[in-house]
Amino acid sequence: MSRYLFDNAARQTQARLIALESCYDAFSRRQLELAGLAESWRCLEVGAGGGSLGDWLGEQVGADGEVTVTDIEPRWAEAAPRPRPANVRLLRHDIVHDPLPGQYYDLVHARLVLLHLPQRLRVLQRLVTALRPGGRLVLEEFDCSWIPLLAVPDEGAADLFEHVLAALWAQLEKAGADPRWGRRVYGAMRAAGLEDVTATTYAESWPGGSTGACLHRANIEQVAGLLTADGITADELARFYALIQDPAFAVNSYPLISVRGRRPETEAAR
Repeated sequence: MSRYLFDNAARQTQARLIALESCYDAFSRRQLELAGLAESWRCLEVGAGGGSLGDWLGEQVGADGEVTVTDIEPRWAEAAPRPRPANVRLLRHDIVHDPLPGQYYDLVHARLVLLHLPQRLRVLQRLVTALRPGGRLVLEEFDCSWIPLLAVPDEGAADLFEHVLAALWAQLEKAGADPRWGRRVYGAMRAAGLEDVTATTYAESWPGGSTGACLHRANIEQVAGLLTADGITADELARFYALIQDPAFAVNSYPLISVRGRRPETEAAR
């Protein structure tokens, strides 16, 4: 059985979305610009999250462009305090089971969506077919296997952090997610028939108490019950929460691998 581990109805969702936007939006915007984003483009943003990237896309494509933003739980984007551009349409939509909201998009973008889907390769092919000939697909995913510790107050702290994170990866895999999907996206996009595929990886340091460290707390808090059922103790969780607030602690962020590709102008070009 598969399920989305981080239920977007949970109270930790807002903290997670704020952390992701703060840590990764600037990088994602740059990758979308490198994909050729221009005025009058028709765009699909899969996985609205807090809605920041969809709203930004609406500003970039201008009044003659349009942006469709989807999410299985769009309430966090709906509740965003900023005004939404008039050319941005927000839909409740399941990318696995619902019909595509349109076709012939100039740009399709998804960040940290396919990682969680057991049907990720089928969804990738759906996103390719949603593109117009020559349209661009940008997928951005974590490779959770490479988050080296940069500073710890003691050796025991390193063991604790890695122990708790390993338990989280195990829960993700039980839910049908692929914590290493980021490293596989480039090859999957080429196999799906896209051309001019290129990848860029972004990472930074997250010191204790930083916004990035808050992402770790939100994730672990939300699945704490599952972790304790699998053997993580309440004392270990308490020490983990204290550790990621400790100024003597620092960890590499989750590396976000952004992959850009273009649908061929003609089927013969494949």
